[in-house]
Amino acid sequence: MEKLKLHTPNLTAENIEKLATLFPNCVTESADEKTGQLKRAIDFDQLRQELADHIVEGPRERYHLDWPGKREALLAANAPIAKTLRPYREESVDFDTTKNLFIEGDNLDALKLLQETYLGKVKLIYIDPPYNTGNDFIYDDYFAEDAEEYFVRSNQADESGNRLVANTESNGRFHSDWMNMLYPRIKLARNLLGEDGVLFLSIGQEEIGSASFICSEIFGESNRIGVVGRAMKRGGNNGRFFSPNLEFILVYARDIETATGFKDKMSQDLIDKVYNQIEREGTRKGEFYRTMGLYQPSLTLERSRNARYFIECPDGSKCIPPPNKRWRVVEQGYLDMRAIGDIEFKRTSTSPLIDEKGNPSQWNVYTKIWLNNRQEEGQIPVDLITKFENRHAAKELIALGIPFDFAKPSALVQYLLTIAQVQSDDIVLDFFAGSATTAHAVMAMNGEDGGKRRHIMVQLPERCEEGTDAFRAGYRLIPDIGKERIRRAGAKIKDENTISAPDLDIGFRVLKIDTSNMMDVYYAPDAVKQDQLALHTDNIKEDRTPEDLLFQVLVDWGVDLALPIEQQMIAGKTVFFVDGNALAACFDPNVTEDLVKELAKRKPLRAVFRDSSYASDSTKINVVQIFKLLSPDTEVKSL
Repeated sequence: MEKLKLHTPNLTAENIEKLATLFPNCVTESADEKTGQLKRAIDFDQLRQELADHIVEGPRERYHLDWPGKREALLAANAPIAKTLRPYREESVDFDTTKNLFIEGDNLDALKLLQETYLGKVKLIYIDPPYNTGNDFIYDDYFAEDAEEYFVRSNQADESGNRLVANTESNGRFHSDWMNMLYPRIKLARNLLGEDGVLFLSIGQEEIGSASFICSEIFGESNRIGVVGRAMKRGGNNGRFFSPNLEFILVYARDIETATGFKDKMSQDLIDKVYNQIEREGTRKGEFYRTMGLYQPSLTLERSRNARYFIECPDGSKCIPPPNKRWRVVEQGYLDMRAIGDIEFKRTSTSPLIDEKGNPSQWNVYTKIWLNNRQEEGQIPVDLITKFENRHAAKELIALGIPFDFAKPSALVQYLLTIAQVQSDDIVLDFFAGSATTAHAVMAMNGEDGGKRRHIMVQLPERCEEGTDAFRAGYRLIPDIGKERIRRAGAKIKDENTISAPDLDIGFRVLKIDTSNMMDVYYAPDAVKQDQLALHTDNIKEDRTPEDLLFQVLVDWGVDLALPIEQQMIAGKTVFFVDGNALAACFDPNVTEDLVKELAKRKPLRAVFRDSSYASDSTKINVVQIFKLLSPDTEVKSL
């Protein structure tokens, strides 16, 4: 029984809880100055860094993990960038109808560009980052600048293809560089997860400790679901003391209190051993079941005052649990179960029950646990996965004709989607996409149950090394392999599931990260000279298309990047309509009041025009007034 507090609320503790919700990585343990005991506290240096646009110095002694460059990495996660996503229809599949995205570019930039649109909307993130074995390549992030400098530099020439560097064990910052690479990406990724979202992170033994600490700091240690071991292979004779056969999957929840519980399919071995009784009569005739004693042998149900009563046995006698023991259910629950045939009596000489006279009963009472019911409910998965080995990945890629090494089996990722109960309309993200194993898994799952799950893949345009099978096959960039795998796997899955998933979405919309569509002077006006002003009467770069501008608007406004887009000619101008009437955009020159009035009559939720495209100054001035008159609920902006 809980006791009354008999004191006023601890406002300090409540404030810490509020801050923990916003900044779980700022909660730490600190020694009480009076008692010396550890207590929950706020890491004010870390909180200052979260709220600062420059590197904050001054750490104090506390329980935390620190490494060279950590503050710079946090600054990089929070610093804005001046970049955009440009659509590439020719590389896409079903561009106008698909709900899936394939983003090509630095995943740190991608995660920032996705913040507005997909904040709190992703159900599951699976990533397979470099394991830091000494032979891996990691992102060469440059953080030696403040937020303003970082922002301006982000609008300079993009060099994503050269963003990877070898991280050898001879590097004096071997672990630090790897952690600096992962930290800001995990921090941004957490924001994208919904309240019931989960992260699965595959990692080797080299950095499992570091990766675990990073995730615990960012998500909060209380949101750690666990560590899963995965058998990569069987046997082997590599290594000095042990032949490595295991890798690990870290699992974290956005909020463990609201996360959906994990459920696995029941194994056939369990079914054969346990569910081996068959119903002989009644409405469930022919179904398999197992029995569980209705008697509760422990004291856990002692608080249920109505859970001890006499039950009539088949021979007319009555039975009841011994004193201080209880049935598993109250009497009405028992009567309901008996009415539908879920109760079974067995005669036994070792019954734990007693009869009306207090003598041992000759009967025991059981409830039936039906196989069909439990198969629907599933079972809690174990934390050791042994059924998806790396050789399975090699076989499926060979079958697709895709030359790529070190991929995970798509069945492994599909298994994770299954136990996490990813539902039909959920979004799955992988920002270390590689050969797009995760996209393959999402399509396969949709093919089986007709679901509409969406995938977002992010992959750096990393070059394929000369001499590799991929290079010899004509692939020059890793994203090209991923896109081709989605095309081939999608066609195969659709062909195999024409009945279960006739409307299977096997397309993807290719978006590539690039510098902003806006002229550099737009972001650094102090850099322009007086004699250059004439060059900047138009603030849009010359090589950008109207559809490029549209996607920058979608990113800036936080509109779903996979919504359908339609083009219409109105008053001689091209107008984009996104998701019907969710957004109307026109970037053609010489926009007239007639066009503005026609758009306003359609009452879009949002409308946007190019700032320099109005036919006259009066038109530019009157746009807002026209919409206020004809469509007052429309939000109007200029690019």
